[in-house]
Amino acid sequence: MGLLARLFRGVINEVADDAVRTMTRDQYIENIYEMVPAFKKVSPINLVEIALRASKGTPIPRPLGSHIHFSPWEKLLFSPVHLFRFPTPEDVGINTSVKIGHRAKKPLNISIPIMIAGMSFGGALSKSAKVALARAATMAGTATNTGEAGLMEEERQEAQLLIGQYNRGGWLNSRDKYMRLDAIEIQLGQGAQGSTPQRTAFKNIGEEYREVYQLEEGQDALIHSRLSGVNTKEDFIKLVRELKEETGVPVGLKIAATHHLEKELQVALDAECDFITVDGAEGGTHGGAPTLEDDVGLPTIFAVSRAAQFLAQKGAIRDVSLIITGGLVTPGQMLKAMALGADAVYIGTAAIMAMLGDQITKATPFEPPTDLVVYTGKMTDRLDVDKSVQNLFYFLNAAVREMEMVAITLGKVSLTDVGRDDLASLDPFLARALHIDLGFVSPENQDLFYNNFEEINMIKTQPQQAAH
Repeated sequence: MGLLARLFRGVINEVADDAVRTMTRDQYIENIYEMVPAFKKVSPINLVEIALRASKGTPIPRPLGSHIHFSPWEKLLFSPVHLFRFPTPEDVGINTSVKIGHRAKKPLNISIPIMIAGMSFGGALSKSAKVALARAATMAGTATNTGEAGLMEEERQEAQLLIGQYNRGGWLNSRDKYMRLDAIEIQLGQGAQGSTPQRTAFKNIGEEYREVYQLEEGQDALIHSRLSGVNTKEDFIKLVRELKEETGVPVGLKIAATHHLEKELQVALDAECDFITVDGAEGGTHGGAPTLEDDVGLPTIFAVSRAAQFLAQKGAIRDVSLIITGGLVTPGQMLKAMALGADAVYIGTAAIMAMLGDQITKATPFEPPTDLVVYTGKMTDRLDVDKSVQNLFYFLNAAVREMEMVAITLGKVSLTDVGRDDLASLDPFLARALHIDLGFVSPENQDLFYNNFEEINMIKTQPQQAAH
């Protein structure tokens, strides 16, 4: 054994020495080491996507959204209390429930502030994955969302609370379908794709898919850039009011977060929407073009702050529920979004990952874990639905318990009581942008710091201006 080890080490040593000699002698043009600076200039992600575009000549669908972390949630910290205000006693329960659509005849009441985001059957997920999501949401006392799809009977049966998307494909827009929903979300866009059209080719559409979407044999499934019949603000306002009157359930709007946010929200207020869902640039998807995912929209952290401030300025904060989604993966991020003004949050990618749990070993290392859950996946029949339900239910339970723990140390009795005053930031720009305190300056000296900060910046820029 010792002889083999010495021989093995000798071979490895000679190979390594030869590699080092080659790399230090060959010119860059012939040197494999040129890949190192190349990877610093063009990341492995970009390199693979360049090759995929070159091989197909069409936009490439990237699952799960952007890999870029636009929202610096880690730069926000909660502020525990000890004496000036006391923590919540351990025998006091923390209220985790939320009411969506206070003005609706039949508001949506959820037991926890985390809901399952819109991920469609067929367009995104398999039937077994959708059933598992619905069943877990019901166990947790929360709602799940149909996504841009038709009404799948199995999902409706498993979901105690089902939010349906009145969508740009038109598949859920008939009275016989939307009358069976617990809330209606008019879907005009999403964080990972904006409002771009999407098409699923008929060759990827199976019999159950066609049945749920009511498609003809050989017909593609097309999501348009606009909602049919809505070409003016007045058209949208009329649609919302008709759906509210006809169903009595909360009727809301879902849009991709945008720098035009306040203008979009004003139309929603004019229409008397019961809730507004804003999907940040970090939103996930079954497969969007990388340019749409990486270069379009507004980060979730700024979207929730601006939306909440706008609703407060308009006096609508009590009447219109704000739901935020887009890249929220930890309980801390979810609660920070609520502290900035969200009433509830949606999770998509995190829900899928939690649902899979250790089942990813069925696919890896030779196939991606998404093969177990996406409609076109090769291994959807290997998904253990019961295990998936348990995994997601446990995740939701654990996430909410951690949020409760933060609420206790903040001295709160309800998750909805957590607000901006409970946050601080170490980043002056972020603190100013989100209207929260700087963590390294006492609350009473915030204005003094900013005044001095601005004076210092003016002094720094004066020599540069004089030089020009």
